[in-house]
Amino acid sequence: MRAILVVNPQATSTTAGGRDVLAHALASQVKLDVVETDYRGHALAVARSAARDGFDLVVAHGGDGTVNEVVNGLLADSAGAPGRSGSVPMLGVVPGGSANVFARAVGLPADPVEATHQLLTALETERSRRIGLGLADGHWFTFNAGLGWDADVVGRVAKRRGKQTSASLYLRAAVRSYFRPPLGRPALTVRIPGEEPAEAVTAFVSNTDPWTYLGERPVHLNSGCSFETGLGLFALNGLRLPTVFTHVRQALLTESDQRGRRLLRRDDVPLIRIDAAEPVNFQVDGDLVGQRTRVEFQSVPDALTVVG
Repeated sequence: MRAILVVNPQATSTTAGGRDVLAHALASQVKLDVVETDYRGHALAVARSAARDGFDLVVAHGGDGTVNEVVNGLLADSAGAPGRSGSVPMLGVVPGGSANVFARAVGLPADPVEATHQLLTALETERSRRIGLGLADGHWFTFNAGLGWDADVVGRVAKRRGKQTSASLYLRAAVRSYFRPPLGRPALTVRIPGEEPAEAVTAFVSNTDPWTYLGERPVHLNSGCSFETGLGLFALNGLRLPTVFTHVRQALLTESDQRGRRLLRRDDVPLIRIDAAEPVNFQVDGDLVGQRTRVEFQSVPDALTVVG
């Protein structure tokens, strides 16, 4: 088996020693190349080359941004339909970031050493699973995407964080973005096939549950969403403080089932289109992509094979 280990040395919990241990362990089972990323988009370029060169496995060691880049590289030639692109390398993940939402969602331990052991065991026993992904404006996402408030938060955090980040940083950014939204609160129109258009001011789209983590606490927006279903939609048509407090409380409850009169929530949706009256921030997997006035979110079943 030919494999590439993609390491982001700037991720929160990656170290040179950890990289060497991981590489040594993997090299005992596969023919391994190791690449350290040194610019934004490097992991995507490496994974795209690996797919074109017929590699069997690409292992991402870093945070959710690194995983997202690798996924987008693996599927770069798929034109939104992975089955048409021939054989796509399998994905392996060893968490090295702060939140590691995707790694947790597929059942990997937070500790890189334990995750490496699980990955090696899975390779030895040929254990893997097919997962569905989301596709939004040409960007693949593994666990969430959004327009409005959450993207504003992501943009604020990106400007302030270095190698270290924390739940408190996200909380502060959420509060500041609530009271001082950088682009205001343009009206959003949400369109789902077979339904009447609905108005909103912020929209969260999930590919699995939890939507994210606040430290060790999972945040549930669409508890009926998983890698085996369609997308989840959580959109609010108002952001007054009572509405926000209600849904934050529900989101932090175990097995939360979000409800509210300001809430438009759907689980297992194949397609969602959101139009904005003016440009709004747009994020995928916790990275700010830019500003958009229209985004179509599509569920793509059985898009990728994950080892683990």
